[in-house]
Amino acid sequence: MRERVLIVDDHVGFRRLARRLLQGIGHEVVGEAGTGAEALSESRRLKPDLVLLDIQLPDLDGLAVAARLSSEPEPPDVVLISSRDAADYGPRLLDCGALGFIAKADLSAESLVALLGA
Repeated sequence: MRERVLIVDDHVGFRRLARRLLQGIGHEVVGEAGTGAEALSESRRLKPDLVLLDIQLPDLDGLAVAARLSSEPEPPDVVLISSRDAADYGPRLLDCGALGFIAKADLSAESLVALLGA
């Protein structure tokens, strides 16, 4: 299934890499955002199926953004990403409404496909 994806990360280079990766496995990247506020706004505007969301953003914590997105009437699936390990975030990862977490070092087509069940 071809999903519409919003990529949220404050590093432009990472967004480019993620775009290529997602397009390479057949997803349509419909937008990008560099802050939590932009992520919320763009998600409401673009209505993506999936949000690839960095946890460490310059304004809002990605976990808070994920929680807000999960409370939307038609919430997108959220995959959290970070340069840090999942253990660094503890139970907050489970409580924010995200579908899952992938460390940036482990982000690949295979890891995304495995998490999304595609």
